[in-house]
Amino acid sequence: MTSEPALPPESGGAPDVAALTRVVARQRAEMDRLQELAAASAVLERAKGALMAQRGCTPDAAQEELQRRARAGRRTLLEECWISLGSLACPAGAEPALAAADAPVDAPTENSTPPENSTPSAAPAAAAPFADEVDATALGRLSRSLVRVGTPQDLAQRLLDHLSPDVGADAVMIYARTSGGGLELLAHAGVDAALADQWSRVPPVSGLAALDSLRADEPRWLEDPRKDAEQYLLIGDRPQLWQSRAWLPVRTGGVSADVAVGVLRRPEGVFTPHVREHLLAVAQLCAGPLRAFVARRAPALGAVADAVQSVFDRLSVAAVLLAPQACDDAEGVADFRIDAATGGAVDALGRSGRDLVGLRFLECWPEFAAEPLWQGCLRALGGEEAYESEPFARQQSVAGSSELAVYTARAARLGDGLVVSWARYDPSDRQQQRLADVQRLGNLGWATWNLVTGEGDWSSQVFAILERDPAEGVVPLQALPRLGLSEDVPVLARAVGELVRHGRPCDVPFRIATREGVRHLRMVAEAMPDARGVPAEVHCFVQDLTAQRNAELALVASERAMLTQHGALQAERTVAARLQDALLPLPEQPVELAGLRVDIAYLPAQAGLNVGGDWFSAIELPDGDALFVVGDVAGHGMGAVAAMALLRFTAKGMIITGSSLTGALSRLNALLLHSRDPHGSATMVMARYSPREHRLVWAQAGHPPPLLVRDGEARYLERPYGMLLGATDTPRYEEAEVVLRPGDRLLLYTDGLVERPGESIDRGLERLAGAAGPNGSPVPAPLERLLGALLDPDGRDDVCVCDIQVPDDDAP
Repeated sequence: MTSEPALPPESGGAPDVAALTRVVARQRAEMDRLQELAAASAVLERAKGALMAQRGCTPDAAQEELQRRARAGRRTLLEECWISLGSLACPAGAEPALAAADAPVDAPTENSTPPENSTPSAAPAAAAPFADEVDATALGRLSRSLVRVGTPQDLAQRLLDHLSPDVGADAVMIYARTSGGGLELLAHAGVDAALADQWSRVPPVSGLAALDSLRADEPRWLEDPRKDAEQYLLIGDRPQLWQSRAWLPVRTGGVSADVAVGVLRRPEGVFTPHVREHLLAVAQLCAGPLRAFVARRAPALGAVADAVQSVFDRLSVAAVLLAPQACDDAEGVADFRIDAATGGAVDALGRSGRDLVGLRFLECWPEFAAEPLWQGCLRALGGEEAYESEPFARQQSVAGSSELAVYTARAARLGDGLVVSWARYDPSDRQQQRLADVQRLGNLGWATWNLVTGEGDWSSQVFAILERDPAEGVVPLQALPRLGLSEDVPVLARAVGELVRHGRPCDVPFRIATREGVRHLRMVAEAMPDARGVPAEVHCFVQDLTAQRNAELALVASERAMLTQHGALQAERTVAARLQDALLPLPEQPVELAGLRVDIAYLPAQAGLNVGGDWFSAIELPDGDALFVVGDVAGHGMGAVAAMALLRFTAKGMIITGSSLTGALSRLNALLLHSRDPHGSATMVMARYSPREHRLVWAQAGHPPPLLVRDGEARYLERPYGMLLGATDTPRYEEAEVVLRPGDRLLLYTDGLVERPGESIDRGLERLAGAAGPNGSPVPAPLERLLGALLDPDGRDDVCVCDIQVPDDDAP
């Protein structure tokens, strides 16, 4: 929608009537366009609902079928919807009355039995395509115009407006066949009232072109007045008024035509092939709206329906009386016929009350086919128990705008039919409920005091917050401060005084004593002045902030405890880190021991805080041999550092004093069992290298095996038997040996290098062997690069690696 300024700059502030007129015109045009779109959408939904009821398909499948038919017939989707609605089967009980026109003239009865071949089909085939001569643009305009049709007279007038410039029509008459076989004038345009009244009912006589067209189910083209007068009784008090006429049969759901549309022209002349095809296409489009008009003319629906409709006429609720319509196979319910309706029952097109009688339920409310209400109606029809729906939301047009409304529906049996009613939640009720929910969920309530009369009014939530019995009444505003604790009374009294005397709004916290302890409250209030500006009424809300205040106090206490704990932990980590640095100094560069090049790496679990239990030793013994030890104490912190120091220094001392590797492991196991932490444990690998024999003897206690890289091939040494330190007081340890060659590389490491959470250690061992193996270079990869390829950046344990390399030029 576009808009223009109502006051152009050059107007000098005076309204520009022309500009205002253009704005109003544009807004009216936009409103008309939106209403036409809404009406067209309703026609589409009616056609989809009818197709869904016939075929039992989904809404999407129904729309796809309509689109397929439109393409096959070279029609627009809206045109196809009108044709589909016009080709539906008539409701049960309506078709026999209309089909009785073929009965003998002297014996018409409303209960006449239709011919056997008059059974309507539930799923009519798609209509034949429009002829090539048809003006598609003109038919498109007509189909859009039909969506605004509300009465038969509207239809006749729109037909005349459409046909007057295209085919030269001067009048339109629409006849419907009656149960007695005659004709009843349904609507007219271009015909004066006297003539319409004279020809409003036509008996079932021979020689009437309109009736002959219906009986033969073929159009009648009257193009020669003199010859036509010899064969037919021409309509009109002066038949020569219309020199050419066309009577077009229209089927509105039965197997035979039941409505005749007459197009009357003053000039004499033939209907060209182009005009004939165009009129036949127009008749097809009119079948949809005509079907609804003819359905309302069905005979009386029975005493029960008449009685119900009489009651419904006096009710303001939304309710309909429905009669089930069986499927073609006589099994199940295809739809319901509306036998009575209240004025509050409004369908998608705005029809209500008696205008709905005779129509199908799913034609009026097609959206219900895919909702629980439809299944609830079927269950209520099949049993004695009424159906009560859950609340459901629907878009509803109110005062020209669309709003979302909430409804509940009920379906209950009445004889062989159903009474379906639905009620909308009143907006005021919903507002009250929402206000109550806000007060309850926000733990607040409202209060007002009239400063002139002294009267007050509290919501129930205020009584609950202040723990005051409603029977005791409202506390006067001046007495309200006395409800607070003694420390809060002066502040609260000052705020109330400023509010009453000077009208200054206040937002003040205060506390009250209750049975459950002290309650923290907040009062926000403002004064409404009278005509003189004097405060006359106070509006206020009181909120209980006890839970919030308690949470704030608990949070402060928790933050203080966390800060205290953080400081203690930080101090402990600092001490542990300094102690570990002193106990486990790391060499800044590789060292030479017994002819070997040794590189050491130690990476704690947390960067910068060396407080883990992994450790190493790499020393040269008094006899010239080299000792290598890598261990891992379980845990972190001061306890792990103390256990690491105990094992590291004891292991070196034992080996220096002549103990064997296995003997040292056994004594270390006993030492750990009798230490301050009897439940502590550790793993360890010890190796002694003799440079004279190039022989490495090693033992282990539950530790991963060393990795030997020789001639570009990586393999793990076969582990000798050895138990975890601290696991048992009767351990057994064995030794193994390997002769190192020039160019060999031996890696001693802790499990942090190969273990990852949720992964088998075998996968980590394979990864280490692959990284330390052939890399395309005769020189082994530096230890830093090896660690960078293996460590998990997202999280890891302590890592300690001892990288031992035998130089290629090693001499005995």
